Amino acid sequence: MTPEDLRFLLVGAGLFILGAIGFLTRRNLILMVLSAELMMHGVSMTLVTFGRIHQTQEGQIFTIFTLTVAACEAGLALALVLSLYRKSHSLDINLWSELREPDMPAPVQDAPARIDDGSGSYGDTPKLTPAGIAPKDPPRTKSSAGASSART
Repeated sequence: MTPEDLRFLLVGAGLFILGAIGFLTRRNLILMVLSAELMMHGVSMTLVTFGRIHQTQEGQIFTIFTLTVAACEAGLALALVLSLYRKSHSLDINLWSELREPDMPAPVQDAPARIDDGSGSYGDTPKLTPAGIAPKDPPRTKSSAGASSART
């Protein structure tokens, strides 16, 4: 490994670390997306450098795929940022919990921790049916019984 290769690897690692720090410390959605892009470019630089060290083209091929994924991620992130900004007029990441359908209830904040009493029951938590056993039908209310008879 030449000193030039070592410099490229250090720059790639530095880009990745700066992107990770930016992603973990920022609350603005655009800065988080830019930090994720910075991490991807650090990985791309490292892949190309390893390909150069080993005298193969695989590093460049993987970098092409990484850049394609980064472009797709940037397009999706832009769409999400625009939808969040249109709804809340802010880009604070905490506002994502408020994005929901209008008829859905608000999310519960700081739900109390449930304690396992050893029976495997956590109170009102739904339970999965064991394999091979048909699940029981939930009790019908007047509104669901009337709606099902209206469909048939």
